[in-house]
Amino acid sequence: MHFKKGFRVLTLSWSDGNTLIPVNSCLLASAKDTNIIGPVKTFDNRTLAGKRRKLAQTKAPEVMMTLLDTAISAGLKADYILFDSWFSNPAQVTDIHSRGMDVIAMIKKSSRIKYLYCGEQLNIKEIYSRNKKRRGRSKYLLSVDVMVGKENPIPAKIVCVRNKANRRDWLAFICTDTTLSEEEIIRIYGKRWQIEVFFKTCKSMLNLIGECHSLSYDALTAHVAIVFTRYMLLAMEQRQNEDQRTLGELFFFLVDEMADITFNRSLGILMDSLMASLQENLKLSDEQLTAFTTDFEARLPEYLRNALHPKAVAA
Repeated sequence: MHFKKGFRVLTLSWSDGNTLIPVNSCLLASAKDTNIIGPVKTFDNRTLAGKRRKLAQTKAPEVMMTLLDTAISAGLKADYILFDSWFSNPAQVTDIHSRGMDVIAMIKKSSRIKYLYCGEQLNIKEIYSRNKKRRGRSKYLLSVDVMVGKENPIPAKIVCVRNKANRRDWLAFICTDTTLSEEEIIRIYGKRWQIEVFFKTCKSMLNLIGECHSLSYDALTAHVAIVFTRYMLLAMEQRQNEDQRTLGELFFFLVDEMADITFNRSLGILMDSLMASLQENLKLSDEQLTAFTTDFEARLPEYLRNALHPKAVAA
């Protein structure tokens, strides 16, 4: 396994199934001082900077719960919490359920994580091997009811499906809302793919990588917030726009508009500087300067004349 020095971005997002909005994030750093790159400063733990750095050196599952608690305290509500197998341990699942929200997550195929099934503590591989699988074109292979958690176990449903990337392999999902059908559990978990698209968009189009070269933790945190704000603006534009263009097309559309505005302003600055220089060095009167400007603009192509007088074109 290879390791690189740097930060990992842990992001909490909200989605209604159509639009994804990043809600909160944290740049995770190593708890070892020898692995930390960039300037290291000491802050009062009561300040925002001190709290942020302390959180950055906390384990990822604990950071996830902190981000979730912050969102809940801000009034954000959600029916289901979705996450991949990295966070899907029984303690995490029961902790989220105690906050009044249900979990739909992918399960780790670990022999150390046990679930109470038919009076026995079994891992997911043992549960899978002891049951008969569904055949044919069924969307899932197996569905069983289990109890998850040690101290205060809660009922949950485990659904196993084929791995589309490897037909010989299988994946397992756990859901604490046992009233949901297997098809609905699979459909809702599929919405988690939006966050993968979100990260791809931020990296490829919104300069999450490559724009900020600072080693300062505060600068990188601010950069991530700026990039996420860019994404939220595009997401809202896409949601409110009546046409069906993709987010990528909207991105290039907005970039083109920004380029036109920059060109118009630059051309106006050049013209103003030219007129000021002519009047100062050649001592032209206002009438001569107006005549020169009119003749000069008449010789320009139409698109340059429109750029010099955007208000007149808009009217």
